[in-house]
This record gives sequence, C-alpha cells and structure tokens, in this order.
Amino acid sequence: MRLRLRTPHTTALLTGLTALAAALAVPPTTGTPAAQAATGVRGAASGDCAAGQLCLWPAAGFGGKRRTYELSDTDIESCIPLPKGGTAAALANRTGRPVTTYQSAECAETAEFDTYPGAGTWVPRSPYQVRAFKVWER
Repeated sequence: MRLRLRTPHTTALLTGLTALAAALAVPPTTGTPAAQAATGVRGAASGDCAAGQLCLWPAAGFGGKRRTYELSDTDIESCIPLPKGGTAAALANRTGRPVTTYQSAECAETAEFDTYPGAGTWVPRSPYQVRAFKVWER
C-alpha cells in the first residue's frame, strides 16, 4: 500500500470545495421581502417576535420600539391602520395566517402592498413604509 501526501494544489482544491459547499448549504439572508418570505430566512440580528404575533418595527433591521398584534385583538380581513403618524420598516409575521401590508393607511391597492405567509416570515427591510395591514383567514 502506497501512502500519498496532499500537494498544495490538492489542498487548495479541497479548501475551495469546502467553502463552496458551505456557501450552498446556507440560504442567503438578503434579498427582496418576497424571497425572504419564500425561504423563511431570518437574519442573526432579527428582532424577537413570539408565535401567534405580527410584529412591526419603525426602523429597518428590526430597530426601534416593536409594536405587536395578536389574532385575539385583531379583526380578520379588516384594514388595521397603524396609529396616526406611525409606520413600520421591518416586520415579522408569526400569526399562522397570511398578512398583507400596505403603504396606504386605508389599505388601498393603488399604492404598494405585499402579502407574507404566516409560517414565520421575517422582513428586515420593507420596500416601502408600512401604514396598515390585513390578516387573512387562510
């Protein structure tokens, strides 16, 4: 039996393959809110949001004072405007139901809006200032 030592080329190749495998194994934490919602990715610096809650933060990256909503005190399929002058720039949907966020405080579909699944969606940067939302039946 003959024993072979690794050459510098073999070591470099193995290092590159290991780095590639690690990069492919971890989903990206950046991208559009829809991409983050589809993958369920949440970044290491994400804010805390308990199961059953919709959490909204005024600053991107889950910054500022968190505002939480629960199904027990939220009308299903009704437009819920944020308090006057309030906006959200980051959100987490852990309600178990789809939630649509709106740029319009009246939930008007003439402005920007997006729907996020309720299985645990973390959005560190909304593409617009959220001023209202609706929680859907399913």
